[in-house]
Amino acid sequence: MTTAVLRPIVIGLLATLLSTSCSEKAKPEEGELAAAASTQPATPPEKVLPDTLDEALKTEFRTEENKARDAYRHPKETLEFFGLKPNMSVVEITPGMGWYSEIIGPYVAKSGKFYAAQPQPGDNPMMKKYIDGYNEFLSKNSEIKGTVVEFKAGEPLATSEPVDMIVTFRNIHNWMGKGPEGAQAAFKTFYASLKSGGVLGVVEHRESAKKKQDPKAKSGYVKESEVIKWAQKAGFKLDKKSEINANPKDTKNYPKGVWTLPPNFAEGEATKAKYVAIGESDRMTLRFVKP
Repeated sequence: MTTAVLRPIVIGLLATLLSTSCSEKAKPEEGELAAAASTQPATPPEKVLPDTLDEALKTEFRTEENKARDAYRHPKETLEFFGLKPNMSVVEITPGMGWYSEIIGPYVAKSGKFYAAQPQPGDNPMMKKYIDGYNEFLSKNSEIKGTVVEFKAGEPLATSEPVDMIVTFRNIHNWMGKGPEGAQAAFKTFYASLKSGGVLGVVEHRESAKKKQDPKAKSGYVKESEVIKWAQKAGFKLDKKSEINANPKDTKNYPKGVWTLPPNFAEGEATKAKYVAIGESDRMTLRFVKP
């Protein structure tokens, strides 16, 4: 075979060898693949949504710190008293940092709807802190599919349709602080936002029936008779009341108001043991129905 004939064959063989070598070098080694994978942010696994209220109390949506308050707040008994069902559309009014949202949101996520109604914080730094913290809670728990709507006392909530249930926990004294019509306007909003037959569930620090009501509830305590009056004036019917959250140890006569008791301990560490022994405040638990 002549040199002229061999030359193209040799060139072809060399080209094939070079191509194969480059191809082999282009393939990453197992170690390289593992290193690359380790630099990618891990997607957290989805949290499991509960089917029962008992399961909702134990989910990873709840913090251990919040679970520890169950002995004082009786969430299972309270929500059963209100009549909460997993297929309901539910609004929690001004939910703070989400103590009850951690239970209600996951419980209705599969077949119901969950809304949080928040006021505009304005120049109130504490309210802004709560709202920012709550928004972070919802973003970290996207499985809840929670929707935030604006709460403006006196105006209907911007839900997609009238809802089955509205709940509010220890908020009424704050509305009273805004003036004589503050609480009444809030109940007007609740009535306008519920469907016929819908339920309003209320838990609030309870003032002694023998005391005169401070119009601005500076101590944080509200007379049960006042709450019933506002609700009935708005159009609600008192369906029933419960002593689930009663605390006869609460004397309701603290210089720094209800915030003296757990979990706030307004007087500091020096008297903490004394107030731990009393526990959280004495609370009314009321169930109203929109006719």
